[in-house]
Amino acid sequence: MRGLLESKVAVITGGNSGIGKATALAFAREGARVVVAARRQEEGDETANLIRAQGGDAIFIQTDVTQAAQVQAMVERIVETFGRLDCAFNNAGRSGNAAIPTHDYPEDIWQQVMDVNITGTFLCLKYEIRQMLVNGGGVIVNDASIAGLRGAKEISAAYVASKHAVVGMSRSLALEYADRGIRVNAVCPGWIRTAMVEGAFQRDPGLEQSILDQTAQKRVGTPQEVAEAVVWLCSDAASYVTGHTLVVDGGLST
Repeated sequence: MRGLLESKVAVITGGNSGIGKATALAFAREGARVVVAARRQEEGDETANLIRAQGGDAIFIQTDVTQAAQVQAMVERIVETFGRLDCAFNNAGRSGNAAIPTHDYPEDIWQQVMDVNITGTFLCLKYEIRQMLVNGGGVIVNDASIAGLRGAKEISAAYVASKHAVVGMSRSLALEYADRGIRVNAVCPGWIRTAMVEGAFQRDPGLEQSILDQTAQKRVGTPQEVAEAVVWLCSDAASYVTGHTLVVDGGLST
């Protein structure tokens, strides 16, 4: 039986850990040829090697998404290797520091969050769309957050602001490119059990229980559950879905 993404070429930024790694593995399972893009070489190679060990086709490209030249080079290498680019999951992100109140928030940390979450997403969109227009179409999913749809005092204001921007870009570009064969959506995870979230739970012993009390399913999500949502959005099964923010949060924001 053919997979949902059979023969598609897909790139996942931040694909070396957490949600990105789970999505890279899920894309490969569904038949995609996978490009793992991230800054950390060892973890990126590990993800690509794992896909190949399971019979998939994958490469790792070391990429800092805040650097336009590196993002452009990443897309060029994808085309050189696989001939095209069909799907992209722009997942690379930075959380900031929720422990610091806004009136004391360091401007350099604010800028780092904006550089990765907003500028990095924009640069990926720019060069991915440029190539997809050559292909005649494609699908992009941006990793936002429920923090892109509402406020949250337990998360840094920098992160919340940046994810609102990701949602806005996703909606605007969905309108801009719909008639040119490109779908653009955002996935909005709630609290997902990644290294970043585990760190937040360790810093604040009461946070996890507070989140569980607010979540309808009374549990934290897994990276694999977000990955399945991204796979669906990138597949032809979601061919009439664009400009959408797909919430994956166990009912937290309901």
